[in-house]
Amino acid sequence: MAESSHTKSSLRLASKIAIVTGGASGIGKETAHVFAEQGARMVVIADIQDELGNEVAASIGSHRCTYVHCDVTNEDQVKNLVQSTVNTYGQVDIMFSNAGIASPSDQTVLEFDISQADHLFSVNVRGMALCVKHAARAMVDGCVRGSIVCTASVAGSNGSMKLTDYVMSKHAIIGLMRSASKQLAKHGIRVNCVSPNGLATPLTMKLLDAGEETVDLIFGEYKRLEGVVLNTKHVADAVLFLVSNESDFVTGLDLRVDGSYLDGKSELVF
Repeated sequence: MAESSHTKSSLRLASKIAIVTGGASGIGKETAHVFAEQGARMVVIADIQDELGNEVAASIGSHRCTYVHCDVTNEDQVKNLVQSTVNTYGQVDIMFSNAGIASPSDQTVLEFDISQADHLFSVNVRGMALCVKHAARAMVDGCVRGSIVCTASVAGSNGSMKLTDYVMSKHAIIGLMRSASKQLAKHGIRVNCVSPNGLATPLTMKLLDAGEETVDLIFGEYKRLEGVVLNTKHVADAVLFLVSNESDFVTGLDLRVDGSYLDGKSELVF
């Protein structure tokens, strides 16, 4: 049965072309599903987890989603990701630059491991900057009033007793977003961040060696808001708001999805 015109018009991303990096799992996977459900003409998932990425694309459907292998630390791969999207679908309307990694050790200032920090920054900062750069270039060249959203973290604004390299990387993302939002405003391109509190994802569950319920309890120490547990759908819905016309006059915003972040109960921050 064909969709009615009313149904089509009510979809918030009707006919949009979106790229989601880190789209094979966690927040990226959830957001890819939300974008497709809200009418995106095509969602291009980019990741290095090929099997998972192809599974996500298949679950959404080849008519709405495709998977591309892309290591965001490699500029040629990022450039090819964006250019192939433009070549195939005509333009890029949305870039959700979400790919990132966590710090594998405590990384206090006194024990700072620069080699570990270099690797983390290569993904979280270098990769983020490359995705913003090439998406913005495609939008400018195509005269597209696009939307770019970067995944930051409450850690980037609050600091931490641990994970110094991770906190630094997320703070850098917020700085990138604020600069890009000013520089790209003349082109009608909006740039914002979403900053989640800690939540259960495959990455955090693996890092903490714990199941979803246990991870939810751990991160529950960080919020004042009672009666709700942060999950990937909450973050995806925030991203949807930032890329939709509902936020058409919003740029340079770090949207905190944090349930009123509560610092000081624990030393563990993501």
